[in-house]
Amino acid sequence: MTAVTDQDHTDHTDRTDRTDRTDRAEGSDPLEHSAHAHADGGDDGVGSADGQGPEEGDRSMTDSTDAADAMDSTDATGASAQGRGPGRDAETGARKEPAKDPSPAPAHAPARGAAPSATPSAAPSADPEDGAGAWDDGLIARRVNEGTAGEQAAAVVAETRASTAAAPAAAPLAYDGPLRSRLDALRELVGLSRARLDNRTLAEAGRVLDEAAARRKLSGQHTVVAIAGATGSGKSQLFNTLAGVTISETGVRRPTTAAPIACSWSDGAAPLIDRLGIPGRLRRRPVQSAEAEAQLRGLVLIDLPDHDSAAVQHREQVDRILALVDAVIWVVDPEKYADAVLHERYLRPMAGHAEVMFVVLNQVDRLPGEAADLVLDDLRRLLDEDGIALGEYGEPGATVLALSGLTGDGVPELRELLGQFVGERGAAGRRVSADVDAAAARLRPVYVTGQRTGLSEDARDEFAARLADAVGATAAGDAAERAWLRNANRACGTPWLRLWRWCQDRHEQATGRIQVRTPADEEATARQRVEQAVRTVSDRASAGLPAAWAMAVREAAVRGSQGLPEALDELAGRAGLPPGRPPRPGWWPVAVLAQAAMTLLQIVGGLWLVGQIAHWMEPNLGVPVLLMVAGILGGPVVEWSCRMAARGPARRYGQDAERRLREAAAGCGRARVLDPVAAELLRYREVREQYGRVTGVGAGMR
Repeated sequence: MTAVTDQDHTDHTDRTDRTDRTDRAEGSDPLEHSAHAHADGGDDGVGSADGQGPEEGDRSMTDSTDAADAMDSTDATGASAQGRGPGRDAETGARKEPAKDPSPAPAHAPARGAAPSATPSAAPSADPEDGAGAWDDGLIARRVNEGTAGEQAAAVVAETRASTAAAPAAAPLAYDGPLRSRLDALRELVGLSRARLDNRTLAEAGRVLDEAAARRKLSGQHTVVAIAGATGSGKSQLFNTLAGVTISETGVRRPTTAAPIACSWSDGAAPLIDRLGIPGRLRRRPVQSAEAEAQLRGLVLIDLPDHDSAAVQHREQVDRILALVDAVIWVVDPEKYADAVLHERYLRPMAGHAEVMFVVLNQVDRLPGEAADLVLDDLRRLLDEDGIALGEYGEPGATVLALSGLTGDGVPELRELLGQFVGERGAAGRRVSADVDAAAARLRPVYVTGQRTGLSEDARDEFAARLADAVGATAAGDAAERAWLRNANRACGTPWLRLWRWCQDRHEQATGRIQVRTPADEEATARQRVEQAVRTVSDRASAGLPAAWAMAVREAAVRGSQGLPEALDELAGRAGLPPGRPPRPGWWPVAVLAQAAMTLLQIVGGLWLVGQIAHWMEPNLGVPVLLMVAGILGGPVVEWSCRMAARGPARRYGQDAERRLREAAAGCGRARVLDPVAAELLRYREVREQYGRVTGVGAGMR
């Protein structure tokens, strides 16, 4: 890219002066002489706009781009013409006096940026014929072909800051309902995942959200289209052809395009170009044509550097801007259309952006006969292998066509397709939607595995059973049953048997108090059982989950298992058996009275016999013997009957004790392990639902 300096301005003005001297009398127009004097630097000290020589003026124009952006071509011409005396002849150096013009010259308005000494009456107006010699450099004047210099230079109109400020603000972009819903779901997905996924995994999704929000604030009436291609593919030539004027430099030197250049077909695109980071000195307007403006109104065309440039900064600029534009035109040539760098680095990763992609086979004028069709068919085959949908037969997809930027073949068709594409005003939304699809595809491995996930009821029951076994719930229930039976036997047994058992149990624990805690060796075994139960339930809960979420589930289970054995031991001591004697059924008093009656019969019968032996009573052995036999036999019968009747209540008492201990162990395990694991699974289910909304598939996806 080469900017036209003061010397280029001088060459162009000299050519105009020579043409005018052929058609006019010598020294016929004062504006001609003043422009020529400005080009030569002037012997009268005026030279450039701020009184510098040609070289200093060149540097001044380069350093003062903002001032140049603020002046249009008419004002610049007026400023050059004002404040100068009679010019000098370019060949002889003699001062030339202005010719007398019989017709009155209208006053010229003071130019913006003119020297303070310039006055409106000091510069006569040039006639229409001299307008061809006025140089309109736009934001940066471009070197143009000598044969069409005047016509092309007049066509390049500057997009100045003043005009940007005066232009009405374009309406911001509005996304449709489904796209807004997907963006909201993606934002919620990123928020839910930040505590479980690293920032690098979520970086692309965050970038898509940021760029979507930034694009939404900008104009929805403009479509930013980038022209990208390899070295020598002719993308700059195509850019100039579409613009109708030489804007981007072409040549055999590689790389030719060193920085992106923007060309806008309508006002109000400055914020969009600012977002791309393209400075004002690299912004252009196309040739002024009502038909072209109507056809491509709203188009902002960006000429990018070569994506395979040897300069690293060029490739970085390409990658940066390709992530920001609404659409892209890939320009390939017959020699490098199958380049692996193009397909593997750009086309294949951007396969989901087919609806905002044009693939143009340029330089078909170099192909003889039907070779262009063959190459185009092979290009379509390669694009299909890359996964790029082709927009054929009314189907959405990439537009593929062949053209020649040199001869113009196929360019009208591309211009028409671009006009339709820009006129739809939907490229920005489709680009954002494709970006969301790409971000969702990258996130799929961390959200979707294709397997059923969750913790089943069987796994929960098995975990509770393992904890109950570790705490000894079954043994505690058996011990409670035996304790109830023992208390029943002691309450309903014969006094003599109770006395004998009392002698045996006087060194044992009190009736109804059972030591539920295991000894030291069994306690270590119980701890191992608890750890094994936690590992088993965490493995089952994390089965089928993506790696990050499976790790989160295991970590939650491990955190909850800390202190779980001690908590279970404490619960076992509280929930095993209540202190004191077991509860007694209603028939116990009757059985106790019956046993007391049997004992009383034995005592009465024995005393009666003793009285008869001592001759205190009349001899009668039948009655006392019968009473004693009834008491001796009735006591064991009552005890046996009570034991049979106590089995049912004792079993229920033991089962209640086991149930309480199992429920206590299950509650402790649920609060410490299962609830944190369930919370992680619920969070994963929520992100799965959000991911389904992002992809548009739905929450039921697996």
